[in-house]
Amino acid sequence: MSRPPTFLLSFDFDGTLVHPESDPVFHPELGRMIRQLREQGAGWVINTGRSLPQTLQGIAQYGLFMEPDFIIARECDIHRPGLFGGWKDSGAWNRQARRAHERFVRDHRASLDLIRRWVESETDAQFLSGDYGELGIVATSVPEMDRITVFIEGHSAEFPDIGFHRNGIYLRFSHRAYSKGTALAELARQLGLDASHCFAAGDNHNDLSMLDLRRAHRLAAPGNALDPVKAHVRGHGGFVADRPASEGMIQALHHYFGGA
Repeated sequence: MSRPPTFLLSFDFDGTLVHPESDPVFHPELGRMIRQLREQGAGWVINTGRSLPQTLQGIAQYGLFMEPDFIIARECDIHRPGLFGGWKDSGAWNRQARRAHERFVRDHRASLDLIRRWVESETDAQFLSGDYGELGIVATSVPEMDRITVFIEGHSAEFPDIGFHRNGIYLRFSHRAYSKGTALAELARQLGLDASHCFAAGDNHNDLSMLDLRRAHRLAAPGNALDPVKAHVRGHGGFVADRPASEGMIQALHHYFGGA
């Protein structure tokens, strides 16, 4: 961006900006509206559980034809465009998040092992280890993952600082302090903005942390959002579209920003 943004538009990627089952997957009118709002001072943020390379691949794959001003990847890592192209790590926040995750895995090994034993004995889900020391669970169904999250949340007093990012049947453990919501708040802080200058939109459980009035005063969900997400957004005075993904986001931007 040629100048610092005066407000932020934070969108989840899969299911909110793009939807493979929609035609088009990404509506060009939404692209036009985002470009116009950027001209008026908006900073466009893709806030996703994807890694940075996966996000860039998705932007190309689904024909967005423009790069965002910021990418929050893996639900916490802030990235900005580099001076000579490419993307650069935001620095202190990302290092802090990685160190916190490493401590989280080390210090909560007993609690994570307890959860693993329960999952393996009481469900058909898989407890997985991945890159960057990540730990997660893949359930066989949404109701099964509902049971798992209820178990984890029901024992939150025994699991200090244990957080998780859930998307459908997938769950990834994380330090509670690092999420889409706290990363959005940190990005806003770095830019001298606050929640009153932020719009946030998402469709799934892992978006709830940014669909929070502490993070953004303008909340939205597309028509294909999960029912609990829609209820949450409505309950906090936000806008729920009746169209899916990018078409719903066109409705949301019209609702909050007029013709744009």
